[in-house]
Amino acid sequence: MGLIKNKYLNQFYILLVVSILACDTSSDSISGFSENSSGTGIGGSMARFTIVGDHLYTVDSYNLNTFDISDQKNPDFKTEINLGWGIETIFPYENRLFIGAQSGMHIYDLKDKNKPSWISTYEHMTSCDPVVVQDSYAFVTLRGGNECMGFNNQLDIIDISKIDQPILFKTYEMIQPHGLGVDNNCLFITEGEFGLKMFDISNLNNLKLIEHFKDISSIDVIPFMNVLMVIGEDGFHQYSYDCEEAKIEYISTIPIVKL
Repeated sequence: MGLIKNKYLNQFYILLVVSILACDTSSDSISGFSENSSGTGIGGSMARFTIVGDHLYTVDSYNLNTFDISDQKNPDFKTEINLGWGIETIFPYENRLFIGAQSGMHIYDLKDKNKPSWISTYEHMTSCDPVVVQDSYAFVTLRGGNECMGFNNQLDIIDISKIDQPILFKTYEMIQPHGLGVDNNCLFITEGEFGLKMFDISNLNNLKLIEHFKDISSIDVIPFMNVLMVIGEDGFHQYSYDCEEAKIEYISTIPIVKL
């Protein structure tokens, strides 16, 4: 395939080739969107693009880009919105976009899917910042290090019940948190070279550590229909989990061989 000269189409096709997991689903717990949001993309907390219905949203270091993909052979670029600096991740939930940045979390409304509108911003210290959302809470991991320009390693739980006034609910110390995923009472946090953690979050004031797998590398996770998909520097791991019984079991690994 030749190089497409339009920079936005180039970005679209590159992202499409890399990976998009999109499906028609009626499960709110899978993607945070209701039944009438068919074709919603399912991705990890560190994803830089997502699909909502017939629209694709991507972020680069500064901007939020919108594409109409109702005609998948001819995606139509709609808008570019400047978000500032240090933009890292994007997560869809209940017709909104939650965008992680090194300076905080931006929330955008999708009433007009061609042109997302700003609702609010939750600011924090400079740090790497993936985010996932469930019900009235956003879960954000902050990681320090050279590339993140920060020193804190923690989980922030943010109360978004007033969507235009997000406030910090509680903070928990972590080791080196990267990505995270949430499903009902299960919260999964990847700790890089320090392994994978599963928490019971039925009581947000007192998270309970259910399991800490210390023998794997984990960067990001996707919980999907009681199967946890984990990507790390050493491979792609799968675990089965049960939130009601608070248990998790190893299934398999596809190793990554470094050449």
